[in-house]
Amino acid sequence: MKQTRVPFVHAATAPEIGPIPKDEPAPLTTHQEHATSNPRTMLVTGAGSGIGRAVAIRMLDAGWNVVLAGRRDEQLKQSAAQHPHALVVPTDVTDPEAVERLFAAGIGRFNRIDVLFNNAGIFGPAANVGQLSVAQWQEVSAVNLNGAIYCAGAAFKHMQAAGGGRIINNGSISAQVPRPASVAYTVTKHAITGLTKSIELDGRPYGITCSQIDIGNTASKMMTGMGTGSGALQANGSRLVEPTFSLDQAAATIEFMATAPPEVSINQLTITAAGMPYIGRG
Repeated sequence: MKQTRVPFVHAATAPEIGPIPKDEPAPLTTHQEHATSNPRTMLVTGAGSGIGRAVAIRMLDAGWNVVLAGRRDEQLKQSAAQHPHALVVPTDVTDPEAVERLFAAGIGRFNRIDVLFNNAGIFGPAANVGQLSVAQWQEVSAVNLNGAIYCAGAAFKHMQAAGGGRIINNGSISAQVPRPASVAYTVTKHAITGLTKSIELDGRPYGITCSQIDIGNTASKMMTGMGTGSGALQANGSRLVEPTFSLDQAAATIEFMATAPPEVSINQLTITAAGMPYIGRG
């Protein structure tokens, strides 16, 4: 039976919010150089550095409103660079009340959140499950799993009332295949896949789509800390210098996902540095 997608327009329960403009998606590797008359809004967690910062900057350049969330106010301000369409909201995503305040601030400023880039995350300790302490597990799961669920939940409730929206979860290639000694990170990222699929299914009646991007080896501080440039631990115990690719190209891919028309759902997208040890890992 053919499924009909709920139109990406407003529900009667939220008449105060205007309709979403149906702009054509931007090409994957180029910016939209001017703001639209009624720009859409993306909320980015972990926007103070890495992929989150690259995405925030790119979407601002593309004419979107962007709500930048993260723990460090100064880093968020650096990402926003005093852009008139940027709103900086320092937020600890592990605190559900702080997440509610974050969404209230974004909606209060821009009227609605069209897209959530659910990005905040930490890699955690290099440890197998026998070495992993309770405190280490709780720290990683609090950010990568609890924080992701709190943000997705707040976005879902808002989008349900507003008539639709899109959630993009930052998974990882570790959501598919693990690195050695990365049990905490790998388990939480596998859980993100379950979150993504559940949101995509449960969001259908409300015009809410959910996507997951699994990224391998951007040129970021996280990857530097894992030794991609000096020799990352491989499954056979050796160490290998691994290729990386630019943060901006990852951000371009997320822009492509965010600007897909509402009748399109990009369920799960994998992007890696060419030649990195992912296909056939182990």
